[in-house]
Amino acid sequence: MAHYREAHPLPFVVTHWVNLIAMIFLICTGFYIHYPLFGGVMSIARGLHIFFGIVLILNCLVRVILAFFIKSAPAPGTRETVLDVKTWLPQRDNRHQLWAWISYYLFLRREHPIAAKLGVPQKIVYLLIPVLILFTGYTGFCLWGTTAGMPIFAAGLDFLGGPMKVRILHYFMMWVFLGFMCIHVYLSLIEGVSPAKLIFFWKETPGLVYDPETMNIVGFDGMGEEPDCGETFKEERGE
Repeated sequence: MAHYREAHPLPFVVTHWVNLIAMIFLICTGFYIHYPLFGGVMSIARGLHIFFGIVLILNCLVRVILAFFIKSAPAPGTRETVLDVKTWLPQRDNRHQLWAWISYYLFLRREHPIAAKLGVPQKIVYLLIPVLILFTGYTGFCLWGTTAGMPIFAAGLDFLGGPMKVRILHYFMMWVFLGFMCIHVYLSLIEGVSPAKLIFFWKETPGLVYDPETMNIVGFDGMGEEPDCGETFKEERGE
């Protein structure tokens, strides 16, 4: 498919970068706080961990709010746009495709499903991410001395079984996010690096053109280049 900027408007590229940077710092400092391999920087590690935790939570809230105001393409290969929040919800393009996507990811199916911008498994996982971020942030605030005494966090600390159990839960959530990042990279790059070029560098790449109305491939946008995926469209031009 062609990858157009409409799929990921610039504000979403920025929030994606912020997410990545914050996650890297949180995972690295989290490992150090849990198991300090060397001394002398614990206070710095804790400070960075708290700072980037707050950044991640705020960035998550901003991204969710922007989804209700910014339009994006509902599928790859098109410049047509809808409110971004609609691309996170069930679409006609995704109907009856859960097993098709799962079998494709597990190499049980050779053909890539022609569908919306996000496949069914991606939508399910991505909708859970804001909830997991807020929950992990909450457990972090339950442990942070500055906020642990506040009623909303003190109640959570007691409900979850005390500081040690919350600390274990918070550490476990780091592994959940680490696993998500690995799966996310795999799902994003399974078809090549074009999606990464778009989300990281806002670079468009040529490919097939998709019509969301008919849910069919309708052409090829070479962006000045010849197709490299067969002779179909050359034949249609009489070449």
